Amino acid sequence: MRYEPITRNNDFVRAYTRGKSYVHSHIVLYVRKNRVGHTRVGLTATKKIGNAVQRNRARRVMRAALYSVLSQDVGPVDIVLVARGITPRLKSTKLAITLQKLLQSAGILE
Repeated sequence: MRYEPITRNNDFVRAYTRGKSYVHSHIVLYVRKNRVGHTRVGLTATKKIGNAVQRNRARRVMRAALYSVLSQDVGPVDIVLVARGITPRLKSTKLAITLQKLLQSAGILE
């Protein structure tokens, strides 16, 4: 299932400043309730990650891991995933395990 993307910069900033963060060496997760009524997802990979190829791979791996973990709509929540330096070198299955643990600690998954 596809989720609505977060595209506006102020939505990302709002998730960073007012959302709850969950940090792991593979990825950083920001979670914030929204008033839109459905789940929105944002993926970011900064230039610290590497060149454009590595940033695109990091986003691709994060997207695959997220869609394998979240199979249904989890409610009105904004989810922002921030890549770390190791993220482009990971497989999506390994990142999915990490992401599932972070989402469980955030209270999104049971």
